[in-house]
Amino acid sequence: MKLFNTPPLSQMTTQGSDLRRPDGARQDAEPAKATRAKSGARKATPAKPARLPEPPSVPRVVPIARLVQGGRWRVEAMRALSEPCLLWFTRGQGRITMGGTTRGYGPFTAVFLPAGVMHAFEIGLQTHGMAVFFGRNTDLALPHAAQHLRIRDTAAQAELTGLIDSVTRELESGRPGAERAASHYLGLLSVVIERQTAALPAEARPTPPARKLVARYSALLERDFRSGHTIADYAAQLGVTATHLTRACRANCGRAASELLQERRLYEARRLLAETRVPVKDIAETLGFASPAYFTRSFHAKIGKTPSQFRRGD
Repeated sequence: MKLFNTPPLSQMTTQGSDLRRPDGARQDAEPAKATRAKSGARKATPAKPARLPEPPSVPRVVPIARLVQGGRWRVEAMRALSEPCLLWFTRGQGRITMGGTTRGYGPFTAVFLPAGVMHAFEIGLQTHGMAVFFGRNTDLALPHAAQHLRIRDTAAQAELTGLIDSVTRELESGRPGAERAASHYLGLLSVVIERQTAALPAEARPTPPARKLVARYSALLERDFRSGHTIADYAAQLGVTATHLTRACRANCGRAASELLQERRLYEARRLLAETRVPVKDIAETLGFASPAYFTRSFHAKIGKTPSQFRRGD
């Protein structure tokens, strides 16, 4: 059954400068914009964007359990990738949020994430599976919207698992033509995704307005989370009240609109603290906090550590 289909961020925003993580994720780094509000937004001259190292973006397969190396926040906090990704859960269960809508996943669930779609998912000790990253410059024919696919047919399950294993084997072999062979297997994998998506029954009812609203908010948030915009600012852009936006977010993903914004900003803060030596004050300014002190208070209230303690691994 098709659970949801969210619009890609690329339909709502343009790309900015690169901000990347070791697994190839990319965010559009924008200077803090001039907005002051109660939430801690600041009105200041643009900050120099904080940057992460820019590793080459190549296709790769990573066990889902390995994605949490360095902290569960790497999958459980809201963030987006710069490249398409397929999550293939073969064991365990939990919840995944994509484009502002939360649904459950279980064994043999395939989740396709286009680049730029904000998402997060729970992961437990019993969660097993593989994450396939297609690379930033892939020319494969992949869905333009997020897909949540429950693969019930055993032959289809085996086909999907076999293709992922073949990609992994070629990428790890070091043999002549291995990358080319892996790209062909990835092409076949894209065909499986297309066929599974096409086999889904048509939606019995149109997408509820609240779900569309939250999907639009998620896309705007991913584009502008560094700007210092408040929930009232986002609501105004969407043509609704802040109260209505918060109500819609709670109904679709169990989080308030402000929680989604805070999660996204603090994910980026942790990523910069963990993977760069950018000064704390510059991180605060880049992410649109009113001051380093306000950033420290907000970070400590949510994470339980100061930014400096988190960076030291205390």
